[in-house]
Amino acid sequence: LVSLLLIGIAAWGIGFGLISSLRVVGVAVAVGIFLFLIALVGLIGAVKHHQVLLFFYMIILLLIFIVQFSVSCACLALNKEQQSQLLEVGWNNTNSARADIERNLNCCGFRTFDPNETCLSDCFRSHQCQPCLLVIEEYSGMVLRFVGGIGLFFSFTEILGVWLTYRYRNQKDPRANPSAFL
Repeated sequence: LVSLLLIGIAAWGIGFGLISSLRVVGVAVAVGIFLFLIALVGLIGAVKHHQVLLFFYMIILLLIFIVQFSVSCACLALNKEQQSQLLEVGWNNTNSARADIERNLNCCGFRTFDPNETCLSDCFRSHQCQPCLLVIEEYSGMVLRFVGGIGLFFSFTEILGVWLTYRYRNQKDPRANPSAFL
């Protein structure tokens, strides 16, 4: 479900012109496909009572839990100064996202507005733009808390999946020969 949601959000973002970076969309689609394939491995392993598939599903799900839990905790632990530094690094390292931000948030420049630079924002024509840092900071704290909370929720559902897989993997197949050894 989460994998299909990721793929759908990436398609929606490109369809409405909110995201123009193909790297961002490509990563979102690739992660969605990866999660879908992992879920398929778990489903096939559960239906067929295949212990090897369930073992690999459990290990990969545990690794995803560790990464997702770490990223969620990092999102929740960032203070304002660290958020500002992270935003500045992101601003300086990409041009396509910079153009999207300026166009969608109606701001120009990062810390200061320079009328001599090019900007895709509507406010650039009137030279009444505010710096993008001020606009982005309004949203960044809220988004980081939201992403961190959602990530924590799904990470705990993943650890529940690991536990259930561990429990289910050690059960006998009810369709198998009852006298057969596991």
